[in-house]
Amino acid sequence: MADGERIFVQSIRRYCADHGVAVDVRAGGWLIAMHRGDQRRFAFGYDIGLNSAIAHRLANDKSAAAEVLALQGVPCVPHDLFLNPKLGSNVVGAGWREAMLDLLAKNPQGVVVKPNEGTSGRSVFRVTTEAELDRAVAEVFSMSTGLVFSPYVAIEEEVRVVLLGDVPLVVYSKQRGADWRHNLDAGAQPVLLEGGEVRAACANLAIEAANAIGIVFASIDLARVDGAWRVLEINSGVMMEALAKLHPELVQATYDAALDRVFGEN
Repeated sequence: MADGERIFVQSIRRYCADHGVAVDVRAGGWLIAMHRGDQRRFAFGYDIGLNSAIAHRLANDKSAAAEVLALQGVPCVPHDLFLNPKLGSNVVGAGWREAMLDLLAKNPQGVVVKPNEGTSGRSVFRVTTEAELDRAVAEVFSMSTGLVFSPYVAIEEEVRVVLLGDVPLVVYSKQRGADWRHNLDAGAQPVLLEGGEVRAACANLAIEAANAIGIVFASIDLARVDGAWRVLEINSGVMMEALAKLHPELVQATYDAALDRVFGEN
């Protein structure tokens, strides 16, 4: 097992060793080939291979996921899409900046600007002025073909639910540090929820969200705003690197359950 290898890769190696599955780790751990008998399966990034192509794409596209959730009546935080003007005026249109300024004016408390695809809270900005807007948009567009605007809301609590089908395997809150964001990479700490009303409410909402886009294995972020829970994001790649530092057995058991389904085991 290579030093510095991601928990995701280590967990797959352990599962394969325990279940007679040959494993071949390539591309620094970002591509994993698994083989047993006539079964050949792959993991890519943090995607273990259980989700359909359309569910994976919807989950990875913040704007599309929010649109589908809204269509299904699942409460969620809006994500308005803006495409990079480098794609051309025929694709983007002429009024994109005016539309951004209009959204900013409608949200005097500010907006959150971030890439339409991506994880871990990178290149995420809270914007309250036109100058801040221009700086944030320039940075995100320098690395992305699209960005999204969300209204800035005071998040009272954020919870992540890891689902396999309709079963919540892991539910934990993100205890924010000094940063205004609840991202684990920004210093938030995971605290397991093992029972109670909050866990039940979040698990039920996460299941609604997963069913709305047809996803099987996912981590779903929920935010409590003004006392009500909303879906913040859906992630088709299930990353539990931070959680594994505190609860390695739970993380291994979660990946084991997903891999059992990958290989058709009970």
